[in-house]
Amino acid sequence: MSYFGFLFANLGRKKVRTWLTFLSIVVCFLLFGLLRTVGGMFSGPVSLAGADRLVVSPKYSMVTDPLPVSHTNALRALAGVDGAAHADWFGGNYLDFGLAFPTIPVKPREYFNVYSEFRIAEDELETFENTRTGAVASRGTAERFGWQIGDTIPIVGNIYPKEDGSLLWEFELVGLYDRPNSTAGNFEDFYIHYDYFDEARQHSKGMVGWIMVKVENPDEAALLASEIDALFANSGNPTRTMTENEYNAQFAKQLGDIGMVVNMILTAVFFSILLLVANTMIQSFRERLGDLGVLKALGFSDGRVARMVLYESLVLNVGGAAVGIGLSYALLIGVEPMLANFGAVELTSANLIAGLTIAALLGLLVGAIPAIRAASLPIVDVLRARG
Repeated sequence: MSYFGFLFANLGRKKVRTWLTFLSIVVCFLLFGLLRTVGGMFSGPVSLAGADRLVVSPKYSMVTDPLPVSHTNALRALAGVDGAAHADWFGGNYLDFGLAFPTIPVKPREYFNVYSEFRIAEDELETFENTRTGAVASRGTAERFGWQIGDTIPIVGNIYPKEDGSLLWEFELVGLYDRPNSTAGNFEDFYIHYDYFDEARQHSKGMVGWIMVKVENPDEAALLASEIDALFANSGNPTRTMTENEYNAQFAKQLGDIGMVVNMILTAVFFSILLLVANTMIQSFRERLGDLGVLKALGFSDGRVARMVLYESLVLNVGGAAVGIGLSYALLIGVEPMLANFGAVELTSANLIAGLTIAALLGLLVGAIPAIRAASLPIVDVLRARG
């Protein structure tokens, strides 16, 4: 039997235990691949190159420092801007606190011109433009709740009360839109008319949360972003301009530090795997003391016996890591459309190398103690104990 054949034969002595340990490592590195990719989407650097739409948001906080709606006209006047449309975050809940979806006040025609890829019938867009209490929903949202055009949609506000103090807002569904290549499904936006919203709300009149800018030449997006921020730098409402992907990621970050959460989860997972694999290797070593003693008696050197034990740990860890990271890559391909709004969904080579490096270090760490003990194993004592 070859050296590596002997190594794999040793791993197969307790097949159930070995496979359970291997699968645990696979799951660990499956999580590593998924979480590192998702975490990188929220913490990676932003590139403005090639962006065809920019989002102009308050420099400090959308909640405490909203932008005046007049910024929109100033942006339209800039060279290189093909269109601009403002929006705000309405919040609110449909029927009860368990049913919610993004509700966004917009200027209908302006907004759908900037998002020209959205598909809505011209007569429905015209009706939305001319109906102050009108609203349009994605087809997926309408199907979710069983809405039909003409229905009245009640939403309980949690940010903006009406001037009379009421939190109940009612909107007439006047149209449905489709978002090509979208898998957001139930979570697509519900658009209401900004003019009615601004007139009826109790506070923050004339203000908006962010402004979308359509860029004429995507290659000049970075230059245009700098020009926009410089334009409002000395005003009472400075801005921060970024791509849509970066803005969506920043918005999600308001829920918490995604990168820190990912690292905490991975630390807990790897610590658990370290204990599991270390326990397996030590138990396996104890069961094979006699066999290792026989190998030494047959002429195997201390170093060769130690390397054999260490290689078993490396094969188990690195092999499981390779399978787990490979599975994470396959899963990321499936979920890519659902996360595309937050940035590029990609298992980078850096994460791949980091995963395999961590697996190798874990293999060395958990195999070191059994390997050292195997090297210092007294042949006579082991054979005597074996009888």
